[in-house]
Amino acid sequence: MFDIEFYMRAYPITERLRQGERFSKSDVLKMFEQFRSEMPVVYNIETTNACNMRCKMCPRTTKMTRSIDFIDVEQFEKIVSQLRPHSHESWDRWEKFCQSTYKIGPNAPPGENHFFLHIIPRVIQLHGYGDPLLDRNLGRDVDILSKNNLESYFSCNPANIDINRTVEMMQHGLDYLKYSFESTDDEKFKDIRGRAANFSEAYKKTLEVIELKEKFNLKTTIIITMINIDGENQDYEYQQLVNAFDKEDVYIYLKSEDQQWYRKDETLKKYLEFRDRDVPDDGFHGTSAIHWLESCKHPWMSMTIKSNNEVTMCMEDYNNEIVLGDSSRESLFDIWNGKKYSEFRERHFDLQGCLKCTQECDMPKIGEYF
Repeated sequence: MFDIEFYMRAYPITERLRQGERFSKSDVLKMFEQFRSEMPVVYNIETTNACNMRCKMCPRTTKMTRSIDFIDVEQFEKIVSQLRPHSHESWDRWEKFCQSTYKIGPNAPPGENHFFLHIIPRVIQLHGYGDPLLDRNLGRDVDILSKNNLESYFSCNPANIDINRTVEMMQHGLDYLKYSFESTDDEKFKDIRGRAANFSEAYKKTLEVIELKEKFNLKTTIIITMINIDGENQDYEYQQLVNAFDKEDVYIYLKSEDQQWYRKDETLKKYLEFRDRDVPDDGFHGTSAIHWLESCKHPWMSMTIKSNNEVTMCMEDYNNEIVLGDSSRESLFDIWNGKKYSEFRERHFDLQGCLKCTQECDMPKIGEYF
């Protein structure tokens, strides 16, 4: 989830800045502080950072050094008890805002921007730098969210599907379940995701999950995605995936790669050439993804809870280098409204003392306008 009210109120200011209008940093910081909710909103809860994949596009593979942890059920329930879903009135305003601002309504075709605007703001994500399917508590976590009227979603590696546990999660009310396939060819899939990946077996398991969902009339939306890593024949690979699921009831789209600052391989050639061009507003990686074109709003509209219970700036902080609190010892309210968060928000304007955000994130920062 994220704070849709903050997003709607901040959007006109960031647009005016983007178009060249001048504001003082202090004025915008004050406005952002007025716009944000005092009640915390959680973007994702990383139930575990365990993973058996070696994905070439994930900093976890070569950069993450933190220990492997799992959030226990009691702590998960404590976290969730502090959260509230969006009101119906607020969500109605949000849908109208998305339609008028981006021309993307709730019934628009599946796509990266539709997913970001109409699914991500309403769900608690249960993944981070790990595969939730390796967390044996996941079914109970989904049940806890459902009982608190919060929608649930996680992305995972289809090679790790356990049919019985997946059905259990869907029966507990899992709202969205995403499987990521980077190729329909086994060897190419292994090259991207690691030797544990296997398209053929993962595809069969995914079809079985879809069949069981229909058999038991479960509400879970099955999402199929491919990350656009600008590989050779990317368009062909994606079309093959679309063809493979053509007759299935799935939500399918091509997804932009989240971060590219840490990778220096041939698949980034187009991005590096594009990035070095002095052309404003063309966006990250030539993408049309709203999430990567607009300045980061996370310091004011959402928080992330990691598998060791630490609260960090966002899920991209794979080694928890900017820790803003400990959810096992402090309330989310106190963390969200505390001194560390206040200083962190100011650094997004000053772009000082915020290494992860200024040097290790591809998303634009609000301070770049000043």
